Amino acid sequence: MKQLFVIRHAKSSWTTPLNDFDRPLSNRGIHDAHLVSSSIKNETPNSYLVWSSAAKRASETATIFAQNLSFPIDNIEFKKELYTFDDRKLEQIVKSCPDNFNNLMVFGHNEAITNFVNKFGNTFIDNVPTSGFVKLTFEVTSWNNIVKGQTQKTVFPRDLK
Repeated sequence: MKQLFVIRHAKSSWTTPLNDFDRPLSNRGIHDAHLVSSSIKNETPNSYLVWSSAAKRASETATIFAQNLSFPIDNIEFKKELYTFDDRKLEQIVKSCPDNFNNLMVFGHNEAITNFVNKFGNTFIDNVPTSGFVKLTFEVTSWNNIVKGQTQKTVFPRDLK
């Protein structure tokens, strides 16, 4: 069985004129990332591979999750190719995960995330909000063979406020 944990980056700041890739988290985003990551401790296994978009808002979100889930920040692999809004590209990246890892956590961007979880999960989600967490499971032994899986859990900031 393969478990995939998909997290949309937290709310970003638009207060300074930066290019999209370099936008940091807003205060609300920092708060929401702490709120969600603190609430999912029982949903994550003891070991997993962690990939994050290299965009500042995604990498900051991954760092907050690392702090609250007690995994080393050095274990996060920052991937430029995860800076995508295309679910087909996200699918290719997930399917490239080495099969010796059964658990993968990915930090990325919308619309790729919402479209991906709707394609591969069994619960329709209108929009995965910023800081949104979705846990999917697949009854396969190879990441390359994932098809329709089970949406096991969603945690969104609005559910915790």
